[in-house]
Parts: sequence; C-alpha cells; structure tokens
Amino acid sequence: MDVKFYRGIIGTFLLLISLLHSAYAGEVVFKGTDVTIGKQVEILEDTSAALTIDEVKAHGKFTPSFEDTPNFGVSASAFWVRLNIRNNSAEDNLFLELAYPRIESVTLYSTERGKAKKETISWNDVFDKRHVKHQNIVFKLDIPRQTTQTYYLRIHGSEQIVVPLIVRSEMGLFQFALTNEIISGIHIGVLLVMMLYNFFVYFSIREKSYLYYVLYILFIGLTQTTITGYTFKFLWPGTPAFNEYSIILFPALAGSFALLFFQNFLHIRERSTTNYRIITAIIVTYGVAVLFNLIGLNMVSYRIIDLLAPSAALFALVVALMLSMEGYRPAKFFLVAWSMFLIGIVLYSLRNLNILPYNSFTNYTMQAGTAIEVILLSFALADKINIFKKEKEISQAQALRISMENEKIILEQNAFLEKSVNERTAELQFANTELNLTVTKLKDAQTQLIDSEKMASLGQLTAGIAHEINNPINFVSSNIRPLRRDIDDVLEILDSYDGIRQIDSMEGLQTKVKEIERLKADLDLEYLKTELGTLLKGMEDGAHRTVEIVKGLKIFSRVDETDLNLVNVNEGIESTLIILNYQMGNAITLVKELGNIPSIECYAGKLNQVFMNILTNSIYALQKEKQEGKTPTIWVKSWLKDPETVAISMRDNGPGMTQEVRAKIFEPFFTTKQVGDGTGLGLSIVFKIIEVHSGNIQVNTEVGEGTEFLITLPVKRKARPIPDFQ
Repeated sequence: MDVKFYRGIIGTFLLLISLLHSAYAGEVVFKGTDVTIGKQVEILEDTSAALTIDEVKAHGKFTPSFEDTPNFGVSASAFWVRLNIRNNSAEDNLFLELAYPRIESVTLYSTERGKAKKETISWNDVFDKRHVKHQNIVFKLDIPRQTTQTYYLRIHGSEQIVVPLIVRSEMGLFQFALTNEIISGIHIGVLLVMMLYNFFVYFSIREKSYLYYVLYILFIGLTQTTITGYTFKFLWPGTPAFNEYSIILFPALAGSFALLFFQNFLHIRERSTTNYRIITAIIVTYGVAVLFNLIGLNMVSYRIIDLLAPSAALFALVVALMLSMEGYRPAKFFLVAWSMFLIGIVLYSLRNLNILPYNSFTNYTMQAGTAIEVILLSFALADKINIFKKEKEISQAQALRISMENEKIILEQNAFLEKSVNERTAELQFANTELNLTVTKLKDAQTQLIDSEKMASLGQLTAGIAHEINNPINFVSSNIRPLRRDIDDVLEILDSYDGIRQIDSMEGLQTKVKEIERLKADLDLEYLKTELGTLLKGMEDGAHRTVEIVKGLKIFSRVDETDLNLVNVNEGIESTLIILNYQMGNAITLVKELGNIPSIECYAGKLNQVFMNILTNSIYALQKEKQEGKTPTIWVKSWLKDPETVAISMRDNGPGMTQEVRAKIFEPFFTTKQVGDGTGLGLSIVFKIIEVHSGNIQVNTEVGEGTEFLITLPVKRKARPIPDFQ
C-alpha cells in the first residue's frame, strides 16, 4: 500500500514536470505581432565551449527556460538555445532579434528549404559583414507560411550575457528601429547640447568643474551608446577590436571624470582628506581595470568595473547626502541629479536581472536618467556661477577696504621708502657693476671646463690642489710674523743711527756709538741677519712651489676642444700627478720614468682626463685592498715607441682584475666600486678619448699581480671634431 502511494506521488511529480516542460518549451507561434520568446525556448550550457552543432543535436540535454529574458551572467561557457518557430502570419520573412548588442559571438544554425545554414554575428567582425545592418544582433529567418522551423543559437561572450529574444516582422523591426533611433537621437542631442553649453562656459570662466563635467558627459554618452551598439554601427564599424575595449575604456573614463567633477564641484579635498584619498584610489583602480583589459585579462577587468561602478556611485551619493544635511547648497543639486541618474541605472539593471519586464519603458531608463542628470547638473553649475558672483562681490568689497587701508600706509611710508630707494640704488649700481664683472669672469672660467666627467672629478682636483698649495702658503704665512719682528729690530737699530746727526761733540758721539753697540748686542744683529735670510729663503721657496703648482694646474685644466695642438704629453702627466699627490700621500710610492718624447697633436685637456681617470682607479685599488709584504707602488713611464708613435704606461701592484671584469671595464656604467664611490663612466670615456685620437689602449692584468694600462698615440693625425664624452 505504501509502495503504491509513493509511486503515485512520483508519477504525479513527473507529470507536472512534463506539463511545465510543454508550457515553457513549446512552439513559438508568430501571428504577425512582435513576440518575446524567452519562456518558449530550451537552453543547454556547454561548459567546455567546444560542442559542435551535430553533437548538440545528437546528445544535447536541453532544459526549458523559465525567464522572459534569460540572463546567464558572466561565464566562460557557451550557451545553446533551441527554438521552434511556426509562421502563421502573412509574411515569409521573419526576423529574430537578440536585443542586447554586447554579446561577443552569436551563431544561428538552421535548415531552411532543405539547406543547412549557418550565420554568425560577432563583434570581432566588421559591422558591414552583418546581413541586417542593425546595432542589435538580428537574423533574417526564411519560414514559409504555415510551416514550422527549428533553430539553434550558439551564444558565447566575455561580458554579462543577457538574451532578450524577440521574433519580429519586417515592419515590426522597422518600426522598432525607427522608435529606438528617435529616442537615442533625442538622448544624444540632449548630451551634445549640455556638453557644448558647458564647454562654452568653461572657456568663459576657466572653472575646472565645467571641463570635468564636459568630459563626463562625453564619456558617459559614449558608454551608453556603446552599450546600445550605436558607436559600433556609426563611429567605428571597421574597427571591431576597439569596440571590444571600449566597454571598459569609456566607463572607466566616465567614472573617473564623474569623480573629478564631484570632487571639484563639492570641494571634497578641502572638506575631507579621507574622501579625497578614496576618490583617488577609485580613479587609480579604474586605470588598473583598463590596463587589465588591454593585456587580455577581460574577466578581471569586467569584475573590477562591475564592483567599482556601483561602489563609486553609492560613495558619491552618501557623501552628497551628508553635505546636503549640513546645508551645503551645491550638494543638494548634486544629490537630486545623481539620484535621477542612479534610478535610471537601477531600473535598467533590474530589467537585465528579469526583476522588471523587458519593454519600451525599461529599455530607455538609463538614457532618460542620464539626460535628466546632465540637465540638473547644468542647473547646479549655473547656480554655482551665482555663488561665484556673490563671492566675487564680497571679495571685491574686502579688497576695496584693504586697498584704502593700504593706501594710507603707503602714503606714510613713501617718504621713507624714497630715501631708502635712493640709498639702495647707489649700492645696487655698485653691486651690479661688481656682479657684471664677476659674471664675466665666471663665463670665462666656464669655458675652461673640459666636460661633465672632469666636473665630476672636481672634488679630487680641489682636495689635491688645496693640500698642495696649503703647505707652501702656510709656510709663507708662518714666516711673516718673525720676519716683521726682525725687520722692526733692524729698523730700531737704523733709527738709533739717525740720532748721530744731532750730536756735535766727540764725547757725545762715543756715548751714542756705545749705546748703539749695546742695542746691537741686545738684539743680536748677526742672528737677525741669518734669520732674515732664512725667512726670506723659505718664503721664496714657498712662493716658487705655489707657482709650480699653479702652472701644473694650468697645464691640466687647459681646454682646447675644437682644435688639435702640439702638446708635450709629459707636462700633462706631471700636472696630473701634482693634483693626485694629495691622494697618494706617503702611503703610495710613485716611480716616474718620463722619457724624451716629441710633442704630439692632441686634445690636451682630454688626454689629461685620461691620465686622471686611470691613476685615480689605481690609487683607489691600492688603498682599498692593501696586500701584506708589498709596498703600494705606481709606475708611470713614457717613451718613443717608434718615430710615429709615443707610448705611456701606467702600472700598479694592486689586486688586479679577473678576466670577466677585464672584459667589461670599458662598458658604460660598469664599476666594481662601492655605491657612491664611482659612476662607471671613467674608463668608458677614456676608451672614447683614445679612440678619437686614433690611438690604442691595452690592459694587462692578473689577479694579485696588479694592472697596467698601456696607451699608444700617434705623433701626428688628421684633425676631426671631437665628440661629446658626457
């Protein structure tokens, strides 16, 4: 008894399922009036997106649709829709419209008049490839009167897949297209008028709010016309790739400029740092979504936009509501306009979710909400002009009051200022003369700098010269005081001799002479003579040393960048060693073997830079890695290799280099020094300078045995412009 009872329940349940199946997956009967067929089709989800039409027909397990507008969301699956259409109208040609243009690919399979047909509409194809030139996906059906035809639709997309299926007659399709384009034309016209009006106002008052608003209108209009398919139909029908990216690009730009307008219009940055940072973060996230879309991560970019757009809209609504409650007038205008926009978007979304029916009203709620919003926001911007006008009047009144007070103060100070100006004018004229002289000298000095690498070694040059000059100058300055004291003593003795002229007796003369002799003995005249000679000799040596250092500096620093000159290379080596003497000190032994070589045609300043860079590296290597049992030594040698070539060798007994390092030393920016100790450009510049001189540089090195740079230069060569080594 119980078994029969349960069998009866199961049978009844199966009967209900079959009745529902027949109710929802029945035949579509077209009688001449447009009909939405969402509940009269069967659906199959192909999760692999790889099934063929034959496999679907043979093994496909379709389920009936229970929605007027099937909504598959965002999915990587392919969806098959099976529908049977019976033509009971007076027309042979019907049209199947999928009234949602943002589906990547839709393929219609059929057998009409005994022939298998396949037609694909994809946004990867140019628009002109479509048989029916409509922004929506429209297929022309050939169904003879009083016959039934079975069709299969394969639908695949990377965005949200909404499938509003409508069967129309030719006249019905024409009337729908006409109505749709009239309403869309009105919508676009309103946006263009508002955009041009506010653009004109922006150029009149230069207020950023208007510019952001114009750009927002532009991109929100492009966003909505892209969603409805009009941009692909009219603006870029031959560029399907851009049509794919536009659904992310335009909403991102529209959202970004909407937030910039919101921020500027309501002065968010001045009112709340937190809200300003949130706006900045949202705009950056919009940019990330566009970047993901460009690199092919479409699903990720769609998800970001889907989450970001409502979040940003809700954020703006909440902030505007809070500011409105504080009595801020512009926020009230924004709140009303933004609410209209959101209502339109919400109604449009509810239609896509099948909560609201798919009809003429719900089709255009998004456009209507946008049009109302831009009009109301234009009123808000116009009201802001009145606010600016009042603020300007208040500001002008305050400025007038301040101006009158300032005028009084100015009159009182004019007399004092006039006197001060006259005094300062004289001082400034003198200072200006001095400044002009200084500037002239500085310009002359600038022409003596070789290039940026020599400027980089200015610290070394300054330290070396300062140390070298400091010793003789200190010696001279320390001798001045004892020299002055000795001269004063001699003058005192000489003054005592002047008193002899006034003595007229022999006795007085003898007394005076004895007095002078005692003074000479007290002052030790012989010691004074010896000390004076010693002091003068020391000062002479110091001055001579200073002259030699200055001469060496002059040789090192000469600039002859544009012409070749005959130059003694040994002089350049000597001047470089003088400058680097401070760095070597007593810790490094210098061995010079400068031979008798002829002057060569060269750019002397550049060769000095070669010597400076090589010797600086040797000093650095010797000071950084001191080896036990070795005296740090640098050998500098020059000789005449043959009648046409001179050679210069600079060798040290430092740590040397590995072959891997040796192979890279002339590469720009390669360095083995610590961070901050070098740029890696020195030897690269050395190589280029030697190359310009038609010379050769060879590096001989071994780990633990030191390094030798061997340079050969021709005595004479043809002149050519020297390149920039910086």
